[in-house]
Amino acid sequence: MDERQTAFRVLLRIEREKAYSNLALDAELKRAADGTPAAFVTALVYGVLERQLTLDYALQRFLQKPFRKLRPEVRVALRMGAEQLYFMDKVPASAAVNESVKLVKKNGCAYAAGLVNSVLRRASETPLTYPDTGDRAADWSIRYACPKPLVALFLKEYGPEDTEGILAASLGGAPTVLRVNTLRTTAQDLQHRLQDEGVETVLGPLEHTLTVQKGRALEQLPAYRDGLFHVQDTASALCVQALDLQAGLTLLDMCAAPGGKSFTAAEQMQNQGKILAFDLHAQRVRLIQEGAGRLGISILDAHPLDASVFHAELADTADRVLCDVPCSGLGVLRRKPEIRMRELTFIDNLSEVQYNILVHASKYLHVGGLLVYSTCTLNRAENEGVCDRFLQAHPAFRKDGDYRTLLPHKDGTDGFFIARLRRIQP
Repeated sequence: MDERQTAFRVLLRIEREKAYSNLALDAELKRAADGTPAAFVTALVYGVLERQLTLDYALQRFLQKPFRKLRPEVRVALRMGAEQLYFMDKVPASAAVNESVKLVKKNGCAYAAGLVNSVLRRASETPLTYPDTGDRAADWSIRYACPKPLVALFLKEYGPEDTEGILAASLGGAPTVLRVNTLRTTAQDLQHRLQDEGVETVLGPLEHTLTVQKGRALEQLPAYRDGLFHVQDTASALCVQALDLQAGLTLLDMCAAPGGKSFTAAEQMQNQGKILAFDLHAQRVRLIQEGAGRLGISILDAHPLDASVFHAELADTADRVLCDVPCSGLGVLRRKPEIRMRELTFIDNLSEVQYNILVHASKYLHVGGLLVYSTCTLNRAENEGVCDRFLQAHPAFRKDGDYRTLLPHKDGTDGFFIARLRRIQP
């Protein structure tokens, strides 16, 4: 199966159905289980998604009608061609143009073949330049392919220097970091095992982690099936580290799926104690259960549960509570590029949901216990705003240390927020 046709189907589904990129891509790669180069397809799909605003701007220069009025099939083919021309150095310009023309012919839009050919040939002869109007939010929106309202939000909350760092770090792939299952192996032994299986790694930024340099699909590895590791960004590992876990404690993970933080917690607790991992959706709870089984974790019980509702049976039962709440994901744009295309209004009601989860979860903690509130967003209303509101209304809790915001361009992690809240009174 042709690799560009596979990428085209993924992008068209996202364009039409607003499908999640990872799910759409996985489905097409499984469908194309005939040796289609997954690396090229993945790079092309994510390249188009994360640079969409820039690509549309670049292509509009050669169109007389608004780009958005073209048929979805034509928009997708043009974006794919422009991505290869401007951002994929190893693809010859002739291939980028000719293969994009073939795509519209193959997918019911032969009438547009001349348009696609003309636009992309002109693009191949015209260097990509960015606007310099003096409107920083507008100019950076095009340069870094990020909606102007989101650029303006970052500028307001972080200032120009950090905003440009955040935006620049949002482009390009994120590192793949593996958490070593210390119940079964060590970092050094796993590194040797992975090398034998065709995956090169280096020691990661934290103890018991490895960073992948190159290799094959991780879930197909015998080492993965044997439960020797799970994938986890450094920010998430630091979130678990903030819980200050020891063997024998009871931990409640309120929004746990797909389970990575619960798995790391179990390993830090040496598989001794008790972890209750919850998620709203039963199918996502099954992912936690399957992951725990693969890793040989026996102290973890996973159950469906609505964290935004109080559950009296859990009151005063936990030494530690983790609230890694649903959020806008503005710290993981490089992993979820479709977030760039959403209207910023989707974050308006999130802080209220997050606050309710935090309030209910706080009631499950013993006096002296520690609650960690975290998000993978850089929106202060969802972070400091929620925690400050909670502390003001709940004098039985105090802040345990400073809030911690991880910035991709400074910390080399996903954008992330971590707050430690200690219960000091009944």
